Amino acid sequence: MDSLSGIAVFVQVAETLSFTQAARVLGVSASAIGKSIARMEARLGVRLFHRSTRSIALTPEGALFRERCRRILCEAEAAEHELRHHTGTPSGKLRVSMPLICGLVMPILTDFLRAYPDIELELDLTDRLVDVIDEGFDVVVRGGALRDSRLMSRSLGSFGYVLVGSPEYFARHGTPATPAALAGHACLLHRYAETGKIARWPLGDADIPPMRETLISTTAESLLHTARAGLGIACLPEFLTRDALARGELVSVLDMHVDRPGSFHLLWPASRHASRKLRVFIDYMVEHLVAGGKANPPAPTPTRPTLPEAA
Repeated sequence: MDSLSGIAVFVQVAETLSFTQAARVLGVSASAIGKSIARMEARLGVRLFHRSTRSIALTPEGALFRERCRRILCEAEAAEHELRHHTGTPSGKLRVSMPLICGLVMPILTDFLRAYPDIELELDLTDRLVDVIDEGFDVVVRGGALRDSRLMSRSLGSFGYVLVGSPEYFARHGTPATPAALAGHACLLHRYAETGKIARWPLGDADIPPMRETLISTTAESLLHTARAGLGIACLPEFLTRDALARGELVSVLDMHVDRPGSFHLLWPASRHASRKLRVFIDYMVEHLVAGGKANPPAPTPTRPTLPEAA
């Protein structure tokens, strides 16, 4: 078991190329990580990492050892999974990151906890694009296309966008009938926290005129609140605006011009065996998020690959 623990430490360092990040994921000190790697190198009689004051990198021997160790850990996880499948219910901690879309997913997550009381959810609610592997998440909900080959994915379906403002706002400033009529309107914009870019409104090839940047925010829910307060027009996922539109608190405009759909996926590390707790979480989210009418059904074949990516 000591050897298996050392292998797990080595693989985490090899994935993150950082003693500090590996220590954070594994819940130990960076010095403990360093000592574990030093003991392993002494036992094997080879150097696994090139180290400098600023960075570390795998040696050729380390890269070969990493692939072997990955398979060892996958086999160990598979054996554990088989035992749990036959001896008990899904249990343990599950680290999950998802966008700030509480109104969409929290009812489903609370029902999931009732259905699987032995699973402990640790939620990270953020519109920041987290690094699934380096930050130690078991699974994340993410919009847009997959750009990391280290991840597996399963579709949660698609959704549309709407341009919305309050009836009071349009009564004061007029209702735009074309994208060109947006000139001079108060604009509530989304900024990507990772890149600092402003999200482009999905109006196809329309030439969008200058608009007043009344608010720029990194969260969609703050844009929704400001639009309901009558302070401008926002471009938001339709599931966030559905209730406010039904109550008449918001009105959608330029529906025929909005042409770029969005999508949600569940992503998890490809190098990890899907534990039972992860499997039931994935299946539950797919079944209830789509069946509950929260998203359009996904394509029949899953792909491998919070708002749309900036152009």
